[in-house]
Amino acid sequence: MTTPELRTATAVACANIALIKYWGKAPHGENLPAVPSLSLTLDGLETTTHVSFDASLETDEFVLDGRAAAGRPLERVVALLDRVRALSGVAQRARVESVNAFVTASGLASSASGFAALSLAATRAAGLSLSAAELSALARRSSASAARSVFGGYVALGAEREAAEPVLKGAEFPLRMLVVVTTRAPKPVSSTDAMRLTAETSPFYPPWVAHAPDLFERARRALETRDFDALGVAMEQSTWMMHASMLAARPSLRYFTDTTLRVLDRLHELRARAPAYFTMDAGPHVKVLTLPEHAEALAEELGAVPGVANVSVCAPGPGVALAEPARRTAGAAAKDG
Repeated sequence: MTTPELRTATAVACANIALIKYWGKAPHGENLPAVPSLSLTLDGLETTTHVSFDASLETDEFVLDGRAAAGRPLERVVALLDRVRALSGVAQRARVESVNAFVTASGLASSASGFAALSLAATRAAGLSLSAAELSALARRSSASAARSVFGGYVALGAEREAAEPVLKGAEFPLRMLVVVTTRAPKPVSSTDAMRLTAETSPFYPPWVAHAPDLFERARRALETRDFDALGVAMEQSTWMMHASMLAARPSLRYFTDTTLRVLDRLHELRARAPAYFTMDAGPHVKVLTLPEHAEALAEELGAVPGVANVSVCAPGPGVALAEPARRTAGAAAKDG
């Protein structure tokens, strides 16, 4: 039974994969993106997060995939909880338990789904009911890509924008994305650190920022007209431009592995008979966008590439949602957005 000393909520969010990349922060504001991005939220790549504000706790606690977290991961969670406490007036510390249904911290956007789920669970546990835009803005302050996971389907986050916005429902352009996992190991450099190093040292970073908006507009038009090939071409160019800026950093940032390159080579062969385009984030995994009727056959072929650990076929996914009714207590400070 819930008491005024224990306020809880659970939320589920799906990871999103950027078709047009976000890479770089605006020089002003808090965690605002330097360039516009366009993403697809994916069904199946889920994070489930439970938040309990508990008067018996002396400090915030964060358990990720069954293990107590410390250091930077804990600090990022505490920072979001502090923002929620400031909005709600709740002073209690919280216990956060989060489980990813996919590999964590390896380039599969676990921070996107994680902070989207945390934003909803924490605000509801604290008695808040934020609008989707307010929730997206809250999530963005912790992870820019998390702003997009608040929404389902195809989502845009404009340059220097506080919140993301939906562009197209997944059912309106029901493509499939194959998530080709090339390793179970965490990536050697976090996205945040890699982004900072790229902006500070890469001679290709300014051209990336200058040309990214054009790629975004091309991809958005392709979505509006359901032009799969135009979307795929823009997506691949965005991927290569982002990785080129990282490769030119000092020291160079290379997330590709031998398996990554083998997957790309095999995909190049396969798309002579099946339309498919790839993208990669700051990690070694390959994501392949294709039409529904080709998804299973491509997944089987790519799964046979030496070194591939797993291939998942993902449909467009939903936005963040409560996994159970938010439980509000007498005395909870509510603030509707």
